[in-house]
Amino acid sequence: MKRTVLLLAAAALVLGNGPLRSTPDLGKAEAQCRPNESGPAFMVDIAGLKDHTGKLKLEVYPANDEDFLADDNLLIMAGKTFRRVEVPVPAAPVPRLCVRLPGPGLYAVSVLHDRDGNRKFNWTRDGIGFSGNPRLGWSKPKARSAATQAGSGLTPLRIVMNYRNGLASVGPIKGS
Repeated sequence: MKRTVLLLAAAALVLGNGPLRSTPDLGKAEAQCRPNESGPAFMVDIAGLKDHTGKLKLEVYPANDEDFLADDNLLIMAGKTFRRVEVPVPAAPVPRLCVRLPGPGLYAVSVLHDRDGNRKFNWTRDGIGFSGNPRLGWSKPKARSAATQAGSGLTPLRIVMNYRNGLASVGPIKGS
């Protein structure tokens, strides 16, 4: 399976115009919570937003280092879990997003506060947060530090957003 995914990716590079690009709608249909959702799903409270501009993009990945934050196209082609919810930032002081899951299990969740709405992470402007709220450095966290267990119903999560603070650190806004 792993070899097949690598071959498909290589073929896309050779036949296409460069690397695979993220497809903004991948994972959205499967992620959409229904009215009165009973699960399995994460109900994610997003704390510590810098402001209410732009969009929030919540993504769910397998909880292993190989797949965590991997290209969405490759995950979908390999039949692996990938879910995405993307919405304008709600006006609520602590926005709550719901994302459906394929079943109970261990997942890693990321949230991007795309303040200018350009669908690209800019570390000088945008915010990022992960389930488990790991302390961030200058590289992505390990999947185990962002892993969280989902039950068969609605599983609550609280993710604290992190932004660049000064020249040398990334972390929550003071008071979050």
